Parts: sequence; structure tokens; C-alpha cells
Amino acid sequence: MTLTTQGIPTAQDETILLLSGPNLNLLGDRQPEIYGSSSLDDLVDLARRTAQAAGAKLLHVQSNTEGVLVDEIQQARGTVEAIVINPGALTHYAWSLHDALAAFEGVIVELHISNPNAREPWRHVSVVAPVATGSVLGFGGDGYRIAVEAAISALRS
Repeated sequence: MTLTTQGIPTAQDETILLLSGPNLNLLGDRQPEIYGSSSLDDLVDLARRTAQAAGAKLLHVQSNTEGVLVDEIQQARGTVEAIVINPGALTHYAWSLHDALAAFEGVIVELHISNPNAREPWRHVSVVAPVATGSVLGFGGDGYRIAVEAAISALRS
């Protein structure tokens, strides 16, 4: 982060990694009554435009494989400033994600389209939340914009 002559933080070289977990590649087709009609590409585009408007860069990786997401988190160490992660169902049991995120020294925002706390009881526990800077839950596709804005705000505060 650098300061302008007015002392206002700018996003020079801020990079956010957006990670999308299992089945998020099916957004738009899968349970639109819960997850909406937007595709993952639509939501990533919203997140990217939000980052760009703030002067930041957004990278995106989607995987249906837990190990791939762990590898991406490990590779992000020292190369990106923030991670926004929608881990999908991995939220509730993927301790390897928890451990990888715990080793990441930047901002971490947990993201969910629906509100897991308003759904089935097994969805109420998040193994990601304890290592996240914050969580964005239940705002539908707009959560992608909110999560990127929250990550940028946390980076600049």
C-alpha cells in the first residue's frame, strides 16, 4: 500500500485471490432457488470489476478438489495480500483448508451465497471462520462484491 499526496491509501499492487470450492462451477443451474441464477463466471466478473474499481487485482481459481485449493492457498503466501474463499461444502469439514488458511498472513474473507446458519444444522459449523478475518453470508451473488470490498477495506485499515 502506498499513500497519495493527500494521505489516502491506494491499492498499488494489491492482489486478491478468489477461491471457489466444489460445485460452484454449477452455479446458475444448481438449486437456483438457493444460489440464484447467476453463473460462477458472472459472480467472478462482479468481483473482478469491484476489485478493479478500487485499483486492486483479482485472480480466481475454482476446484472441486480440496487438495488443489490447499495448494493454491499455500502458493498465495507472500504473493497475494488477501484471499476471498467460498469453500462450498468443504466449509464444514475441510480441516486442511483451515490449516492452510491459518498459515496465510494476509486478509481472509469467508464467503457464502446462502446463509449456512439458516439452513440444515450440519451447515452451522464452519472450520474456515476461526481463521478468517471476517465472513460474508447470505447476500446472494452480491456477496461477491461485498466480500471484495471487505477485503480491500481490511487491507487498507
